[in-house]
Amino acid sequence: MTESVPEPAATGEGAAERTEEEVAAGTAAATPATAAPVAGPAAAPAGAVAPAGAAAATAAPASPAGPVRRDWRGNRPFWGGLLVTLGGAEILLTLWAPLPVLLHISLVGLAGYLVPSVMLLCGLLILFNPTQRLFYSILAALASLGSWVTSNLGGFLIGMLLGVVGACLTFGWVPDQPLRRGRQRREDRRAARRAGAGAGAGAAGV
Repeated sequence: MTESVPEPAATGEGAAERTEEEVAAGTAAATPATAAPVAGPAAAPAGAVAPAGAAAATAAPASPAGPVRRDWRGNRPFWGGLLVTLGGAEILLTLWAPLPVLLHISLVGLAGYLVPSVMLLCGLLILFNPTQRLFYSILAALASLGSWVTSNLGGFLIGMLLGVVGACLTFGWVPDQPLRRGRQRREDRRAARRAGAGAGAGAAGV
């Protein structure tokens, strides 16, 4: 019959080593596992340089090209309003001529300045408020014809003719009418230059 031999008691160093291993294992089990970092656009590697095109697109997005609008003169009866304005100004200048040059002096004197002033005002309103061009053109034509009696035969006939022709041009002007052939070619060249400039700017940004 064999007798079981009891194991020798652990020495102090062995017990201390086992105690440290148990403590380390317990600490590792108690500590939760850290999640792996999620890869995204914000997590860029250190020292990486973004492309120039991407940086430019992020910093300043390209604005859409605005529609090509017609020039200021094309949206109103420009030449009619200009002729009426010049006619009124010419009649006013003739009123300041030396007395021997004057062909007619009005009875009151006020009408001689009032009629060309109305012409000048109508011409400016035609240019800057073309929505009421029909009323202004009729008033300018009447004032131009009236200047024959009140203002030195219509400013020596020159101002009266300018006012009448300008009023007729204004009355017959129609908005959104097709462009003439020469002006259409100029508009096409302008549009082509704008498109080329926009393409060059986009290529330079890339």
